[in-house]
Amino acid sequence: MLISLEDVRRGIENDEFVPFFQPLVTLRTGQLAGFEVLARWHHPSAGILPPDRFIPIAEQNGWIGALTKRLMQRAFEAGKLIPEPLTLAFNVSPLQLHDLGLPKQIQSAAEELGFPLQRVVIEVTESAVVDNVERAQTISNELKALGCKIALDDFGTGYSSLLHLQSLPFDELKVDRSFVGSMIQRRESRKIVAAVVGLGQSLGLTAVAEGIETREQAEMLLWLGCELGQGWFFGRPVPAEDLPATVELSREKISFNHSTNLWGDLAGNALPSQRLAHLQAVYDGAPVGLALLDRNLCYVTLNQRLADMNGATVEEHLRRPVAEMVPRAFHHFEAFIRRSLEGEVITGVEARRPPGPGQGDRDYLLSYQPVRDEGDEVIGVSVAVVDITDRKAAEAALRESEDHYRHMVELNPQIPWVLDAHGNAVAISPRWEQVTGMSAATAEGAGFLEAIHPEDRPRVESVIAASIHSGDPIDVECRIVSRNDRWRWVRSRGAARRDPSAKIIRWYGSADDIDDQKKAEEALRKSEEQLKAIFNSVPVGILLADAPAGRLSMSNPEARRIFRYPVPSSYSVENYAQWGAIRVNGRRLESAEYPLARALRGEKTRIEEALCLRADGTEAWVSLLGAPIVREDGSVQGAVVVVQDIDEIKQERERLLTLAEALIKELKSQTSPADREPISS
Repeated sequence: MLISLEDVRRGIENDEFVPFFQPLVTLRTGQLAGFEVLARWHHPSAGILPPDRFIPIAEQNGWIGALTKRLMQRAFEAGKLIPEPLTLAFNVSPLQLHDLGLPKQIQSAAEELGFPLQRVVIEVTESAVVDNVERAQTISNELKALGCKIALDDFGTGYSSLLHLQSLPFDELKVDRSFVGSMIQRRESRKIVAAVVGLGQSLGLTAVAEGIETREQAEMLLWLGCELGQGWFFGRPVPAEDLPATVELSREKISFNHSTNLWGDLAGNALPSQRLAHLQAVYDGAPVGLALLDRNLCYVTLNQRLADMNGATVEEHLRRPVAEMVPRAFHHFEAFIRRSLEGEVITGVEARRPPGPGQGDRDYLLSYQPVRDEGDEVIGVSVAVVDITDRKAAEAALRESEDHYRHMVELNPQIPWVLDAHGNAVAISPRWEQVTGMSAATAEGAGFLEAIHPEDRPRVESVIAASIHSGDPIDVECRIVSRNDRWRWVRSRGAARRDPSAKIIRWYGSADDIDDQKKAEEALRKSEEQLKAIFNSVPVGILLADAPAGRLSMSNPEARRIFRYPVPSSYSVENYAQWGAIRVNGRRLESAEYPLARALRGEKTRIEEALCLRADGTEAWVSLLGAPIVREDGSVQGAVVVVQDIDEIKQERERLLTLAEALIKELKSQTSPADREPISS
């Protein structure tokens, strides 16, 4: 359809020109940054027409100012639908840069509709700047004073001078779509885009790329350091009514493969000049030798550390072949360099350099990384060399220490173990397998519990769980199976290791074989039981007292029956003043004369007959024997008193004597005096 002058005039009168909005995205985050406002003609019969169908006619006939003003008004009205700080960018015709009233027109339209000028970007083409630099500078300065940002559009397609970039107050530099569209296929376009982005950022300008249609283009622009982008890949221009949905649309973050490019993580966050300065500082200060080799295996760059390793200055290395600088070692790593030139990443290559004059062997760790340009072509090899001589010596010493520790653990009669914070075994001594026949691997986790006697296992699990909960040390005795299917007693003790925040991270301990001890304790227990049975069953009373106080520590049932007291530990030798008073031949003994008291002084005492006052107030005849309990050093440890109840025997003897006396008296009374004369008379 042919567009006539009359058609454009009528379209302006009928207000048929409307703004469309194309998304502008921050490449490194994928977040919406704003919109570029594009003019569209809503033709009554032809539909939506692009600007190249009507802008030239409007410019030739002086209608461009009125058309731009109307588009701005509509755009500012629609701008209420987009949140802060999203911006609106407007293209300004070269003719409008001749109009000194342009800043006032833009200010009036924005303020009338309440859109902040700080969110307005005015885009001017470099051809417009060239036509009248002074007027363009005046208008640009006024717009900047109002708060607007200024962008230089279509940079590189006209005849602008770098002087204009310096003299005009630009904020953004836009990379033309023609270069963006061909940079994947053409190396020249890639170089131009890289140069424009680098130039803009070196001048402190935000780089904006137009016409992005594929992810590959977006990734390359991000790698080159471009900050903002627009194009069909991020969204086609939309009318005002579609703005809310476009703002809410979720956008995928652009990323790239860090392993195949030089800039790595720096790509989206630093200017090229900053990257270069950063990398240079890293390069010079790295604790490893670094070099860049070209495809001819010559040094392009290297740092001082690598030069020192090779025994020459940095200057002596530059542009000289590796084979010439390290002739004795070159054949060891030439193959790795050539493989890297084919695109292979090679790391962790260990090599030993033969000793030089006055030097010993040196061990090195080498890595080779292909260096690629923006077109992913390998242009050289990055070499990293780490001197690991000291590390290798430390590793040898560590192995020796580990061997020493391992032998110490293996020969240790104890069984060291390590549990994690949850009570699962993570390490156990080889001694465990020697004792139980269970391998360390089987014992890991909760496997060690299988070697514990079924009767003891619940108690062991309970003790471990309680310690994990409280943090108290682990201390438990249990039986574990041995290789000959016998059960052996062990005592396992351990304590927690904590991190700086006091959180338990490990439990360390060991299991001691206490089987012989347990057997001895069992034998002693049986012996004690036998002695106790004898002690309790002998027909004499036995009292044991501690020195020096004389407090009774033990007594058998016979002693308690004789003296008739309930709790032996409640009484001491002094209690005899209240009960247990002893009378011998009618005389009451002093407490110091008691057999118990004399035994505590180391004396041995025997009383054949004594009348003893009992706890219930009655008296009984007893026989007493007191003796000291003496330590090996001769000191008195305690005393023992043996008491025999002779009360019945004494009473029976008294009864028999009484009967005998009565019988004799009776016999005397029944005979005459003559009968009592001796026969001899």
